[in-house]
Amino acid sequence: MVGNDNWINSYLDAILDAGKSSIGGDRPSLLLRERGHFSPARYFVEEVITGYDETDLYKTWLRANAMRSPQERNTRLENMTWRIWNLARKKKELEKEEACRLLKRHPETEKTLTDATADMSEDLFDGEKGEDAGDPSVAYGDSTTGSSPKTSSVDKLYIVLISLHGLVRGENMELGRDSDTGGQVKYVVEFAKALSSSPGVYRVDLLTRQIVAPNFDRSYGEPEEMLVSTTFKNSKHERGVNSGGYIIRIPFGPKDKYLAKEHMWPFIQDFVDGALSHILRMSKTIGEEIGCGHPVWPAVIHGHYASAGVAAALLSGALNLPMAFTGHFLGKDKLEGLLKQGRQSREQINMTYKIMRRIEAEELSLDASEIVIASTRQEIEEQWNLYDGFEVILARKLRARVKRGANCYGRYMPRMVIIPPGVEFGHVVHDFDMDGEEENHGPASEDPPIWSQIMRFFTNPRKPMILAVARPYPEKNITSLVKAFGECRPLRELANLTLIMGNREAISKMHNTSASVLTSVLTLIDEYDLYGQVAYPKHHKHSEVPDIYRLATRTKGAFVNVAYFEQFGVTLIEAAMNGLPVIATKNGAPVEINQVLNNGLLVDPHDQNAIADALYKLLSEKQLWSRCRENGLKNIHQFSWPEHCKNHLSRILTLGARSPAIGSKEERSNAPISGRKHIIVISVDSVNKEDLVRIIRNAIEAAHTQNTPASTGFVLSTSLTISEICSLLVSVGMHPAGFDAFICNSGSSIYYPSYSGNTPSSSKVTHVIDQNHQSHIEYRWGGEGLRKYLVKWATSVVERKGRIERQMIFEDSEHSSTYCLAFKVVNPNHLPPLKELRKLMRIQSLRCNALYNHSATRLSVTPIHASRSQAIRR
Repeated sequence: MVGNDNWINSYLDAILDAGKSSIGGDRPSLLLRERGHFSPARYFVEEVITGYDETDLYKTWLRANAMRSPQERNTRLENMTWRIWNLARKKKELEKEEACRLLKRHPETEKTLTDATADMSEDLFDGEKGEDAGDPSVAYGDSTTGSSPKTSSVDKLYIVLISLHGLVRGENMELGRDSDTGGQVKYVVEFAKALSSSPGVYRVDLLTRQIVAPNFDRSYGEPEEMLVSTTFKNSKHERGVNSGGYIIRIPFGPKDKYLAKEHMWPFIQDFVDGALSHILRMSKTIGEEIGCGHPVWPAVIHGHYASAGVAAALLSGALNLPMAFTGHFLGKDKLEGLLKQGRQSREQINMTYKIMRRIEAEELSLDASEIVIASTRQEIEEQWNLYDGFEVILARKLRARVKRGANCYGRYMPRMVIIPPGVEFGHVVHDFDMDGEEENHGPASEDPPIWSQIMRFFTNPRKPMILAVARPYPEKNITSLVKAFGECRPLRELANLTLIMGNREAISKMHNTSASVLTSVLTLIDEYDLYGQVAYPKHHKHSEVPDIYRLATRTKGAFVNVAYFEQFGVTLIEAAMNGLPVIATKNGAPVEINQVLNNGLLVDPHDQNAIADALYKLLSEKQLWSRCRENGLKNIHQFSWPEHCKNHLSRILTLGARSPAIGSKEERSNAPISGRKHIIVISVDSVNKEDLVRIIRNAIEAAHTQNTPASTGFVLSTSLTISEICSLLVSVGMHPAGFDAFICNSGSSIYYPSYSGNTPSSSKVTHVIDQNHQSHIEYRWGGEGLRKYLVKWATSVVERKGRIERQMIFEDSEHSSTYCLAFKVVNPNHLPPLKELRKLMRIQSLRCNALYNHSATRLSVTPIHASRSQAIRR
């Protein structure tokens, strides 16, 4: 910049003093002054652009710097500086608001949790507070001390996996094409392949969305795709016609439109209906092959990510089958990270990412799951522990009580199971000995094409290659890696750097966030003059990734992952599998991965000097490099897909016996609804009985005027009890026998008419409850323990007028049933929001649904799998 720039330095100092701290805690301005080269341009590029992820700021800086007139340039830079000032102020305000919100919430949560533990404290066993206090197996249910069934002892399992978002296919996966097609897609596809080949498994279905949108390959529109496993073979059992692994694509949502994961929520019920039809059909088909004509139901329905968790919960409830859940990247963790960045308020984040709906879906998954699979202990203790539905201390107490057969007062907690991710070994080629020396036992083969695409970037391609494989997202911290490499001259002289940042055509066509990171990387390469030392190829195939790892191994390089937080760490396992030592972030899964593999060094991702020092140490000390390589290859089998599947199946086989209660043929034939070809469901709820009757009459008359076939039946769905609805119908001259079924008590009861005589006209009509439906919904029902807590809670809901307090909610025993607890509301205007009640129940580990009905004059609390929509699926 030409001319005196003291004015802009003063502005920047003011901005930095306003509260934008560096990660290490020291102000960037002070650090730069100490080094003696404080540069406004460098500040904008390194601190502002990477710190705020504002692509337009970077473009403004480029335009301002290109101005020939110093006066115009200074004016633009001044305007830009004030924009950053406003950003800093906004960030500070958002941080203050969030701190106040958390401060207000903390005492409420603590009180509720104290109440939960206090309810159980009266009859604790002596050892409950002592010997099991630090036992992870008691806290998480991940015990290895007990005897668990061997997978080979149970054969012919049918397993359903669900992963809804992204582009899912078995071969040539387009990883990195968009933000939804990444590590999770790769994981679930490879998991389905490996699981379908495991001993004891007959069939695995991976359910996802069918995509027939323009600009997408036709393979994503195929209803079914068979998966070919290259991992290991099931040699014990002969495979049947419908055995193996399959991707099943269920159509839901707009037919000609690709949906990002944030926009799938309104269509999940449609997916559930399609998935339910497939599972019913496939269970019957498999039963004809291997079940002696009896349906073979899925051993588990396993949801991956929040949206699939909701779908799995609904299917689990509809079929009365066990559910497992893997969260992958959790919503609360993402929300906290976005709030810390300070660019958006909570409301703006929710509008962009639908984050609150995602968090509620994860809470629902905790309610419905029997097991929750995590990759590390850190994920359980620091991420799941943020949720209302899981708390480590309470989980420990409940597990101890279950272990000893003590009363849990209706409280339930899912088992947290730690299973490290698996990797595919099928494409690994070891052409080096344990010291990394090349083995030449045969004729020389051609180098993979991707090698030349990378080596063309380097002036000296023989130097060790530092390899990073990550999409260009801010949280992957690629810019810190480039800066660490660029600022350490000894490291630059020793090694080359290769950045595999997904596939791209043009930066201008990329998403703003990715474009910003990539632009920052290219700017840093230019600033440090790293041409000839850094490779950043635009394209690579998924099948070429193992070859890229091999190239780094051949040059005796290292793999580096310095993400701010790493959830899974599959790339670290892939690197170890190819004999490549690693430098990894100390935040997240890499800590536990390195404890097993012992094949590298952990670093603070915020410390550039530490990153550079670790890389230089690993690459310059040959004995350390060889030892890390040897340890990785020796221990990698613990992360193989066979090991992963064995651990997964051993947990599935410990799940409680649950299966769909269909009823006998005689029971089904006696229900009037069984002979109907069409069903019209009248779902109505009103405090005004005259309105309710009018709606029912109008619906029936409208159906008859449309020439409804005689084979059409009517079902009445309401929150009323069976006695209430029958009395109401009789009082207005309508006969209850005109309906084939009643869904009552907010979906917790289904009744069918029963006739005492030979013909309906001459018989007395009674109503028989569907016992099979009752057995479906009793899962995790709190019963008397839940009722007692709700009665206690109701006394705390009061209306205050001066010194007078009046209770607003009272137990309504007359309208309660076995699986529906009813409460009378005196004044609907003074009710707490339902989300507060749900939060309270989850903190207490009481799993239930709560809803206000009859214009909020009645509160109904039902089991988690009971609802009027679920009852219709029966």
